[in-house]
Amino acid sequence: MQVSIAYKTLTKRQRSKICGVPIGASPSEFVVPFYNILWAELLGNAIFVDIATVSKKHTRPLKLTFAIHDVSEAAITTWIEELLNRAYGGAQRRKRAKVLVNPHAGPGGAVKIWDTEVKPIFDSARMALDITHTTFSGEAVGLCQELNIDDYDTIILCSGDGLPHEAFNGLGKRPDARRALQQLAVAHIPCGSGNGMSCNLNGTFNPSLAALAIVKGVRTPMDLVSLSQGDNRILSFLSQSLGIIAEADLGTENMRWMGAARFEVGIVQRIFAKKTYPCEISVKVEMATKDEIKSHYKKEHENVNYTVRKEAISNGRAESTEDDSMSASAESGEGLPPLKYGTIKDKVPSDWETVTLENLGNFYCGNMAWMAPSANFFAAACANDGLMDLVTNDGNISALKYLDLMTSVESGQFFDKPATSYKKVLAYRITPRSKEGYISVDGERVPFEPFQAEVHQGLATVLSRNGKYEGPGPTGWEKAGVVAKGITTAVP
Repeated sequence: MQVSIAYKTLTKRQRSKICGVPIGASPSEFVVPFYNILWAELLGNAIFVDIATVSKKHTRPLKLTFAIHDVSEAAITTWIEELLNRAYGGAQRRKRAKVLVNPHAGPGGAVKIWDTEVKPIFDSARMALDITHTTFSGEAVGLCQELNIDDYDTIILCSGDGLPHEAFNGLGKRPDARRALQQLAVAHIPCGSGNGMSCNLNGTFNPSLAALAIVKGVRTPMDLVSLSQGDNRILSFLSQSLGIIAEADLGTENMRWMGAARFEVGIVQRIFAKKTYPCEISVKVEMATKDEIKSHYKKEHENVNYTVRKEAISNGRAESTEDDSMSASAESGEGLPPLKYGTIKDKVPSDWETVTLENLGNFYCGNMAWMAPSANFFAAACANDGLMDLVTNDGNISALKYLDLMTSVESGQFFDKPATSYKKVLAYRITPRSKEGYISVDGERVPFEPFQAEVHQGLATVLSRNGKYEGPGPTGWEKAGVVAKGITTAVP
């Protein structure tokens, strides 16, 4: 809903001048949505209001000045405070942010995007920014591992989905991992090829619109997934995949100059090559039918079952408190939660379902709907329901049927395709039966070896535009905000 404010009581009717001669009258009211108001303050005899002007492609800051006439300072101060209360709602003002910029994200250009499209929005919102340009892959892991989390409210990653992956894993390596993941809200400015995190949290893959969404962002809990592979434990926030999609992503690194189009080229190449990926899969299934999953999704969204992290607002600062859904052990600031189902080195639990798939085309698992601006693989995803969405399909079908299946992702019909197996799961193990290939975790390559995964409900904290996750839902639901080839770039 658009809510607006008029400055009628604070301005006098002014007249335009042509060659020094007053002509007509200019309006005494300037109407701005509360969402677009970044800051307001009284300086001397004028009120200065910073707003975000929004077009279809860009968001730009603009400063408005209103002269004060016969209004007391106390009344103005009260008015400004009420304005900021309405502008920010449950969001924290003047967030203290650690910013990491990856200059090489996607096709490059992240530094220019940050300097020209993003930082001006944050500056106008009076955010405190500590900026680091990363210089090598994996650097963000160490930076987040050593970060003084009490100095910041949020960590903002300007990149594709690579830096968020590194940030979550860096926080997860800390001795106080659970406290760090809950206290420090992770946010994303889309500067890469995939940009799935921004699509799900900000509702856009446009950097300046994402910046505005972060300014008004609400602290929201998010599920993370633990992967056990060899002796390593990896955190995943977005997806894990093996098969055509993983190869189309990781096997097209030489095409990064193409941007997101490289994924489509990679998929078509592998479909016509008729590649399949034999493997053994063991799964702890929670919901096995699409009708059951639809019912669950509808219930979750009707009940608005996304619990916003509580904040005690004081003098424009937010002091995070423990969410009721988190266990008491999380309050102690211990490391990551123990693995409920063991590691890849343990036996598969007896109540898991195990199948061998000789002609697997895709194995794709995640907990958020959007993997990229035009890739809604998990139509029924609820990013804080403690479940992962597991999608598989048979690779032994004709190229035309396969193309129809993959293009149905953009048209919003993927969920209902008969060739798509869609389940809600708590944990799984996958064992490749070929000698080499690609496994993708949040778009990052990991060794082509067996791994086991389980979900941790509400382990992380992120900033989302309105306290919930963006997603179109299974066919026929929540179509608002979805266009033919991806999500909208519009703001509320």
